[in-house]
Amino acid sequence: MNRRDRLGRALRGEPVDVVPVWLMRQAGRHLPGYRALRERHGILEIARTPALAVEVTTEPLARYDLDAAVVFADITLPFFGLGVDFQIDPGVGPVVAVPLRARAQVESLGAFEATRDAGFVGDAIRGFRERRPDRPIVGFAGAPFTLASYLVEGRPSREFVETRRMLLGDPSTFGRLLDRLTDVTIDYLTMQARAGADALQLFDTWVGQLSRRTFESMVLPRLRTVFDALRSTGRPTIYFSTGSAHLLDLAGTSHASALGVDWRVPLGSVRRSVGPEIALQGNLDPMTLLTDAATVRRMAREVLDELPDHRGHVFNLGHGVPPDAKPECVEALVTAVHEFGAGGAA
Repeated sequence: MNRRDRLGRALRGEPVDVVPVWLMRQAGRHLPGYRALRERHGILEIARTPALAVEVTTEPLARYDLDAAVVFADITLPFFGLGVDFQIDPGVGPVVAVPLRARAQVESLGAFEATRDAGFVGDAIRGFRERRPDRPIVGFAGAPFTLASYLVEGRPSREFVETRRMLLGDPSTFGRLLDRLTDVTIDYLTMQARAGADALQLFDTWVGQLSRRTFESMVLPRLRTVFDALRSTGRPTIYFSTGSAHLLDLAGTSHASALGVDWRVPLGSVRRSVGPEIALQGNLDPMTLLTDAATVRRMAREVLDELPDHRGHVFNLGHGVPPDAKPECVEALVTAVHEFGAGGAA
């Protein structure tokens, strides 16, 4: 099977010769090339410099037999076009200088235009396509709720008090912010598809903070708007969230092609909950990559055995590659998935 086709076929639930594998944050912190670049450049500088982003994006494919790359970027990059003053604080994450706490601040956000404000991400995707035409590349964005959480809270938080205060106490303003970010996300991911991204993933890191009722009323309709709009790109889509076991059956109705699952829930139970129509991505515990090759092989097989027919399965971690991951464990994982995940398609 053509290696460019394996990922897309699996995301569409079509037969594949072997379960494809790529890893969130594979183009990053555990690799020597990335660490060397980070000694000289900040995260946002690398992401906004296509030549550097391409270098980081391609490094893991030179080391491992992965089935896809993921463009080096950050979910906060659209904030530049919105006129938000922010930075990435190492060890903390995105820090917004003036959090959005009032309707007037939401209304004063700038008009985002993806090619103008984040075209460097498209340039990085095109640069990767030229360098590695043999592998697909995944584009991505932050989901509206997670982006809104950063903007309202001002930084990562355990309980997202200010975010939930606005969502529950002033749902009209929070809804307006979600609507603005929904439009941004559609434009941003459409731009990535036009640049050559083969699949598009939406990260909803903090949505697990919400109740089912709030997710269904405030978040799910916007997700459906995003994924419905992206159908015109012809690219398969993935919705990934964390700490969201109580929401997965609802998330399975988001109109995404695939549902990314963190390590907390067995894929077999998710399959029974969401049905056969949506592909599943995941979901090895990332800390497995801190152990040893034998443990990695055993636990990879356990994940694969959750979906014994391997149809509609893209192997991934249940979150990103940890900074202290052992390269030999990553290599053992990729080899194990290809060995144990034969699907039987020609």
